[in-house]
Amino acid sequence: MKCPLCESTSYYKNGRHNDKQNYLCKNCGKQFLEPALPRSLESDLLANSNGHAKVSMTDVAELSLVKNLPEEKITEKGLRSFNFQLAEELLQTILSPDWLESAVFRQLLLKIQQNNEIKHKLETGISLLLLDAENLKLDINSELFLASVCQYPLQVKMAFANWRNPSIGKQDIELYNRGYQLVHVPGGKDSADAKMIAFGACILRSYPTVKEILVCSSDGILIHLCNELQNQGLIVYWVRRQGQSLHIDNRNSGKITDYSLAMATEVPSLEKVKVVETIQDVIKSEQELINDQLNRLVDVATLFQEQCNINIQDNLSQPENQKAISVLDNSFTEFIQKEDLSGNTNGKTLDELLLKIIQDIQTNYPQTTLSVSKLGSELRKITGKSPNSIIQELNLGSSFLKYLKSSPRFTLKANGKEYEVTALPCE
Repeated sequence: MKCPLCESTSYYKNGRHNDKQNYLCKNCGKQFLEPALPRSLESDLLANSNGHAKVSMTDVAELSLVKNLPEEKITEKGLRSFNFQLAEELLQTILSPDWLESAVFRQLLLKIQQNNEIKHKLETGISLLLLDAENLKLDINSELFLASVCQYPLQVKMAFANWRNPSIGKQDIELYNRGYQLVHVPGGKDSADAKMIAFGACILRSYPTVKEILVCSSDGILIHLCNELQNQGLIVYWVRRQGQSLHIDNRNSGKITDYSLAMATEVPSLEKVKVVETIQDVIKSEQELINDQLNRLVDVATLFQEQCNINIQDNLSQPENQKAISVLDNSFTEFIQKEDLSGNTNGKTLDELLLKIIQDIQTNYPQTTLSVSKLGSELRKITGKSPNSIIQELNLGSSFLKYLKSSPRFTLKANGKEYEVTALPCE
């Protein structure tokens, strides 16, 4: 007889239970009872042994159980016992602290999570794009916008064209790099459209999880494909080009979305926004921006004016400038007493006034070069009239510059766009 747990033959008696001998295994501590055998089976075993072999009580008990089972249950019982032991060992290993903190266990959890995500995506559905590359071109921005219109992730993209046609250019390389499956069709009118219709009609055979389809072509014949896909229970978007916009027509709901190819943005529809309010908001924002710029300009002008006033007051407060101003005022007074600017004169008194201005400036500011414009500004300060109007009132010519050029009392020297003026000494 063997221990039923560890199969050890080392045991000793441990009392009786229900008139049956109880045994205790010395190896594992398992308690077990002496098996009760049918006398007929025991007699058969002893009779067939012929005294050459001894059969243990445990083997006899197992044989008695097997004898009462159908043949097909024998293999099943052994497998169940093996599976139970294997499951018990795995649970003991998995639930151990070392296993739960191991890197192998974390990798196993990550793998399970990834498989669950893939299964979830397959169960929720995907979107599919069919492109007639001979009729419509989609850049990456347009493609991303179409993907945002769909409710399901855009997983499959297919482009149909005669890729040997030179007019296609390098479009096949670009689309292939963006993950498109390229389907080649022979040359001929509507060949790509026919292939799209034939493939799209049985799309669920190849992609059973597809829920939405983008049919990208402006050819009217593809309306037959759109109707067939709708009949199969799919959400269909018919994408066509109209001028500089993509026209996305949801064939199921009737919702229409426009996408500007030039601006790479969605064109708002009248149902989505109120056009008048949008324009008013744009005008209001522009007015606020202009007002801010005007306020900044006013602030700068105010600061500049304040700074100029300070400089003017500082200059006027200097003694030499006060002296020059008084001299010019006296010269103007003497000039007014001698000549009336509104009367006729030969310009002698005007020359004397100009000479007096030049001398005073050279005396007070010897390092300063005197230009014609500055001389005219000083004359205007004294007389309150522009130099050209004075020349015209005195009938001395048409302009102040021409008068100085014609006068023998002054010399002009060009200095860029300006003229420097100097007075000749009196003879």
